[in-house]
Amino acid sequence: MTLPEDRCRLVLIVPDDADEAALAEKLEHALRGGDVASVILPQYASNDTDFQKRAERLVPLVQAAGAAALIAGDSRVAGRARADGLHVTGKVEDLAEAVEKFTPKLIVGAGSAADRHTALEVGEVRPDYIFFGKFDGDIKPEAHPKNLDLGEWWAALVEIPCIVMGGASLESALAVAETGAEFVALCRAVFEHPAGTAAAVSEINAILDEKAPRFGA
Repeated sequence: MTLPEDRCRLVLIVPDDADEAALAEKLEHALRGGDVASVILPQYASNDTDFQKRAERLVPLVQAAGAAALIAGDSRVAGRARADGLHVTGKVEDLAEAVEKFTPKLIVGAGSAADRHTALEVGEVRPDYIFFGKFDGDIKPEAHPKNLDLGEWWAALVEIPCIVMGGASLESALAVAETGAEFVALCRAVFEHPAGTAAAVSEINAILDEKAPRFGA
């Protein structure tokens, strides 16, 4: 992740879009809209070859904007695309192996922590961050209450940063910020915003600048 500010920051989840050119344009515009800490590129149902092509196209856009490009999928794709990090969604044992093998060269983050017990097991492995929620879980305007609860509990207890998946509305970013989470992840709220992705990112940052609690305050 890029250097933290004194409030919750935005993480973008790249959607599953078959139109590569349009997706690249949307992402590039989003990154021009304001502060983005990192961008997570999930593999979805793509095969490794297609996913690598997508990663090789999008990772440089992310890095040129000063954000961290994280690959959720095959570590070989992350290496070939020269990404900044790897998002691991498998078992805790898979995460431990990735942490041992790739840190500190790469950022290694953890998904699949759906409850407190699993989250604590993840924490023992010491990833660079933990992610609460599902990439495609933003089906409602608001963030899922379970993810908000996990984020609030974790942020108060553990020093490892957490990312909490928001909802399909821009305003859901503030609810995540109010949990004390360091990062809010958004997908539909940005990539399906009627005014465009740049406007969405700009508005999210304005909301967080004005209303998000400050760390250490």
